[in-house]
Amino acid sequence: MLTSTPHPLAINEAFVLQQTRLWLEKAVIGLNLCPFAKAVYVKNQVRFVVSKARHADDLLEELDRELDLLVATPAEQIDTTLLIHPTLFEDFLDFNDFLEIADGVVEEHELEGVIQLASFHPKFQFDGTEPDDISNYTNRAPFAILHLLREDSVERAVEAFPQAETIFEANIETLEKLGVDGWKKLGL
Repeated sequence: MLTSTPHPLAINEAFVLQQTRLWLEKAVIGLNLCPFAKAVYVKNQVRFVVSKARHADDLLEELDRELDLLVATPAEQIDTTLLIHPTLFEDFLDFNDFLEIADGVVEEHELEGVIQLASFHPKFQFDGTEPDDISNYTNRAPFAILHLLREDSVERAVEAFPQAETIFEANIETLEKLGVDGWKKLGL
């Protein structure tokens, strides 16, 4: 269960990793929000990186390093990376604006079609929804996260999962059944 969150400046890496793993295990894998997550997680192919960046520019430098590392490392060792930032982007709209810049970093590395970014945030909100709309919880995490995914791994997973295009709708249905109260009972 989530404990009270320390002041942002006092957050430590162990706490951030614990809360991120809890979210991954209970929500992403536990609710099957991503049917591809369990396989790489149980094989320890998920790299967790807690950013200590104090500015967006520092986080971009970390993203540079993580992109280079992911591309240089065999998928059997690191299939995907979660670059977690516990304090820099409290406001979701600021984080959302930052994502455009982060996508630009992927382009600068000439990794379009090789690496894609997914994003998660504690206050994630899809355009046209209300903040408490349960659909937003598909992309809610305890902290701002840039998820670096290998395109070829995504393609293999989609090939193995019939009707992958239905995942989002299934997630909404799962969360609608669960409701906000059910989400809170997960301790997230």
